[in-house]
Amino acid sequence: NGLLSINFIYEAFVSLKRNFVLADPMNLTMPFVSLAMALTTSWVTMQSVAFQTSRFFNQKVRTIIKDFGPVTVIVVMSLLNQLPWFKKFAVPTLQIPGSFELAGGRKFLIPLMSVPLKMRLLCAFPAILLTSLFFMDQNISVRVVNNPRNKLKKGPAYNIDMVALGLLTAGLSLVGLPWMCGATVQSMNHVRAMTETRFNEETEETEVVGVTETRLTGFIMHAMLAGTIRLLPLLSFLPIPVVSGVFLFLGRKLMSGNSFLVRIKDSVAETSRLDKDHPIRVLGRRKMNAFTAVQVLCLMGLWGFKQCSATAIFFPSVIGMLMVIRSFVLPKFFTEKELNALGDGASS
Repeated sequence: NGLLSINFIYEAFVSLKRNFVLADPMNLTMPFVSLAMALTTSWVTMQSVAFQTSRFFNQKVRTIIKDFGPVTVIVVMSLLNQLPWFKKFAVPTLQIPGSFELAGGRKFLIPLMSVPLKMRLLCAFPAILLTSLFFMDQNISVRVVNNPRNKLKKGPAYNIDMVALGLLTAGLSLVGLPWMCGATVQSMNHVRAMTETRFNEETEETEVVGVTETRLTGFIMHAMLAGTIRLLPLLSFLPIPVVSGVFLFLGRKLMSGNSFLVRIKDSVAETSRLDKDHPIRVLGRRKMNAFTAVQVLCLMGLWGFKQCSATAIFFPSVIGMLMVIRSFVLPKFFTEKELNALGDGASS
């Protein structure tokens, strides 16, 4: 989640920075208007999502505002950008192709046999790396969804999920369409949307009551996604700064409850003001900060490989190295009790 959070925020800032760098000298207002649109989208979306735990109206109204608030913000900002007096700012919008077709007008099936044998054999190496990435991405997503805090009743089916993912990947490869993935963020949001929560006045925290478990919502959701192909022309009205604002919101949302980011903040906090079950009381400040520093270095390594186009293909291998570090290196310096306290135990 830390890497996803930083990636969302980074992409949002790069997009907003581009407006300032490439701004028309005759229209220097546009970058500032774009920045205001992005920040407004992010802030209003945060407020609409957090409205569920407020004291206003009843639970039903608060849930409706939380569920449809983000979409409403996007629609309102897009309509605002279409107003005649607002168009003079020339805020950039998404560029959508004029027709629906496969890339380069190619045929549906990929002519794999036309590729030289030597090239096909060379492709086996990056294919292994991609297989590792799919495996880890899928497992990370299902582990997040099956978190005990979600109180799911149905047991996990990791092997069946992996078989389904493998069959889908093989079929999509034959026709050259985008591969499936665990879709970590979408999976978490789906669980949250199906989760019934209540506000505990004693602890002043939101608690999970239960999750409505059904395959129907997933099927309907993806059927609607397929149906949006016909709505692609409407995306040309969506301002890019609004997308940046959504990215800022997602990045900030993923930060909440992340033990790694919380420990960075608590590394300089007064011990007496921390919770009784805080890791610092089990490990001590120095050892906790040492573990957090290792995580920071690993995150920097992942980010460096991801940002460099020459090494990006080895990104799955770097993730695999994290597993080696966790399984064989960290246990030499931290006990299982200490790792459990840090939220990184083998059983968590």
